[in-house]
Amino acid sequence: MIDYDKALSPLVKEIKPSGIRRFFDLANTMEDVISLGVGEPDFVTPWQIRSAGIRSLERGHTRYTANRGTLPLRRAISEYLSEKYGTEYTPETEILVTVGGSEAIDLALRAIVTPGDEVIIPQPSYVCYEPMTRLLGGVPVIFKTDEAHGFKVTAEELKRLITPKTKALILPYPCNPTGAIMEREDLEAVAKVLELTNIIVISDEIYSELTFGDKPHVSCASIPGMRERTVTVNGFSKAFSMTGWRLGYACAPAPLAAQMTKIHQYAIMCAPTTSQDAAIEALRNCSDEVKKMKEQYNDRRHVMVKGFNDLGLACREPKGAFYAFPCIRSTGMTSEEFCQKLLEEEHVAVVPGTAFGEGGEGFVRASYCYSIEHIREALSRIGKFIKRHS
Repeated sequence: MIDYDKALSPLVKEIKPSGIRRFFDLANTMEDVISLGVGEPDFVTPWQIRSAGIRSLERGHTRYTANRGTLPLRRAISEYLSEKYGTEYTPETEILVTVGGSEAIDLALRAIVTPGDEVIIPQPSYVCYEPMTRLLGGVPVIFKTDEAHGFKVTAEELKRLITPKTKALILPYPCNPTGAIMEREDLEAVAKVLELTNIIVISDEIYSELTFGDKPHVSCASIPGMRERTVTVNGFSKAFSMTGWRLGYACAPAPLAAQMTKIHQYAIMCAPTTSQDAAIEALRNCSDEVKKMKEQYNDRRHVMVKGFNDLGLACREPKGAFYAFPCIRSTGMTSEEFCQKLLEEEHVAVVPGTAFGEGGEGFVRASYCYSIEHIREALSRIGKFIKRHS
């Protein structure tokens, strides 16, 4: 009989399962649940992208590609980033196609972090950064962002957290779960702090297309002095509604991209060929479809934010991604209690803010990548819940 307590990695055993998936899986066991829990577009992948995938299969494109991804796709990524954000990358040596954006983050961390190295991670933020760092023997240094500063990374606090052991900084903007963005002046202040250091920035820009308001997304690598130290992570899941296609990419200076590619060679080999062929169509011919989806997200965003504020749950306007992050402290409940009771009593699923770090206490994440009717029904049930517990 195997003793799994001894056989399994202590590092892995210490890591908690995703708080997002826990509530999603619980909701799936119940009937009549209205879920605002999962960050997945409710749109089907646009037809021309699906059609390109079908054509790829019909043409027999079923073999491995180059480890870095097909050159036509890397060229399309290079052109897209240059046109959208003014960042220039050499397709042959500075772009790596990955299995989703999460693999790109993992590769960047593995290429940088050794045991004892510190990684500065803003929280609340997406759930993968801290456990990935711990699995490498790295030390997560939590940057607690707050509502008063728009849940942004500030230069003053960043400077305080940097030590001789700091190896990397995560910049997850637009941010899941807060909807916060970093504007040009914010990034310039960060660049000033980092200019005399050897710190690498992993800039997770998976929601770059989903920035609302007058100011467009600013890519970290477009800031003077930042390209040489930045790994830009992006992908197709969110903007193009291609979650199941599992395709992302990383852009980095050639010496760093080469090491990430080496890890990718041994761990993955290459991203799915069909997905890569479809992604070329997405980048080159689907801007109108992305615009239409974004307009609907924007309408939903307004309905959700107004709805939470009308219910007395203070909710700042999210400027990016597709999440609202209302404050539930007025109910007297913890984030976990609020979500558990709401699911049990009204069959509405939202995610506790603490799933994204301790700084998320007092908040919940609600996704607005659902129809307006779906959102309104959820808000109606939440209103009944709050009235019952007031």
